[in-house]
Amino acid sequence: MKITICCVGKVKESFFRAGIEEYKKRLSKYCKMEIIEVADEKTPDRASEAEEKAIKEKEGERLLRNISGKAYVIALAIDGKKLSSEQLAEKINMLGIQGKSHIQFVIGGSLGLGSQVLNRADFLLSFSDMTFPHQLMRVILLEQVYRSYRMIHGEPYHK
Repeated sequence: MKITICCVGKVKESFFRAGIEEYKKRLSKYCKMEIIEVADEKTPDRASEAEEKAIKEKEGERLLRNISGKAYVIALAIDGKKLSSEQLAEKINMLGIQGKSHIQFVIGGSLGLGSQVLNRADFLLSFSDMTFPHQLMRVILLEQVYRSYRMIHGEPYHK
């Protein structure tokens, strides 16, 4: 299975980068892992709703250029479906059983994802009603994918 995370912006904090690298290393035992970063747009202070929409659409166009037509796309969206860790593991496992060889997770920038990316997604996933920094979300997502593979392979993982 190939797992790709398409995301907006670069991770600046070294502690986030260290966490990302650690989980990429751990995941290499289970899948081929790739992270694609696209440029983010500057958001002016007190941006209007129209400006925010335009920013999300621009970032979305960049994301869509990196989304494979054959991939199963899971977009992270606050209004998506909430899954337990066990349910996410089951979803990943079932996608593999159904012959899906590539899953692409999409993480938007600070404003979220534009409508065209949400419409392209096969599944909208929410981790919480809370808002997380998109850089931290990469670490959380990687940890949950790693946890999923441990569960799929019947290996112990901290509960």
